[in-house]
Amino acid sequence: MIRQRVLGRTGLRVSELGFGAWGIGKLGWGVDGDDRRSLSALKRALELGVDFFDTAYAYGNGHSENLIAFASQGARKRASVATKIPPRQWPCRRVCDAFAPGWIVQCTERSLKNLGVETIDLQQFHQWDDRWLAQPAWDKTWTAIERLKRDGKIRFWGASIASFRPESALELAGSGLADAIQVIFNLFEQAPADALLPLCQSRGVGVIARSPLDEGGLTGRLSGDTRFDEADFRRSYFGGSLLEETVRRSKRLEDLLVPSHAASLAQAALRFCLSFPAVSTVIPGMRRPEHVEANVRAAASGPLPKDVLDALRPYAWTPRKES
Repeated sequence: MIRQRVLGRTGLRVSELGFGAWGIGKLGWGVDGDDRRSLSALKRALELGVDFFDTAYAYGNGHSENLIAFASQGARKRASVATKIPPRQWPCRRVCDAFAPGWIVQCTERSLKNLGVETIDLQQFHQWDDRWLAQPAWDKTWTAIERLKRDGKIRFWGASIASFRPESALELAGSGLADAIQVIFNLFEQAPADALLPLCQSRGVGVIARSPLDEGGLTGRLSGDTRFDEADFRRSYFGGSLLEETVRRSKRLEDLLVPSHAASLAQAALRFCLSFPAVSTVIPGMRRPEHVEANVRAAASGPLPKDVLDALRPYAWTPRKES
């Protein structure tokens, strides 16, 4: 049975295993996309108690949102849904160019329609820059967010950090404005545990751990011979020597953790994320029903022991960190 955690100070109880819905939106994942299979995965997740779904308009220009809406029809229990507003421009130094008030409202209305709901449980900015908080235009941006809350369009608000720099949201975490922050966190990318996670926990900010399996790098299924479709973003994500190095490092982790602490590397990777009380939910991508079932079993295994977490620190590795 899937346990639940509270999403920070919101009081919203969510399954500690959530559903990352980027992959079912197809865009960026090559030709391996089948809506019937995706819907089966969504419905299986609901059957097994997964009640937190994270999506974004950018995931197939609303396609992922539409699939979640369709799968949720007739569900016995209402699931919480988080989505994201894409920046109008990116890269962007000014919040008025990335998230102008009109753009925030327009995108929220669009997602409400796609999801078939009257209220979005958690609306997020799909990029973040702490420098925005000190800009004069931030007041207007924040006023738009508050108005959406007041009008019942959204319940809570936060931001998704798309980069490998968790320190880029420390100001936001400490500001008291964000209800939740989404961050890349996994066996390789352990940096959020240094400062961001403790700060979020102390301020009551929910943490959504994304990319727990490093886009497949921590599943134990990749090899040096793995080839990705031209339309699959992982073709560049694991470009150059990164694929071979990822396979080598994941094998070291597998030797350490399997079978002594988990049945598979993927299971160990999910247990790692759930070993931190600051994490409200972890959202692996699940495009197949069998992925859902395996991940539910992993979450049911509970956290890793502290001595194992300490032993994993030297395995941290962030080759894609921005300079």
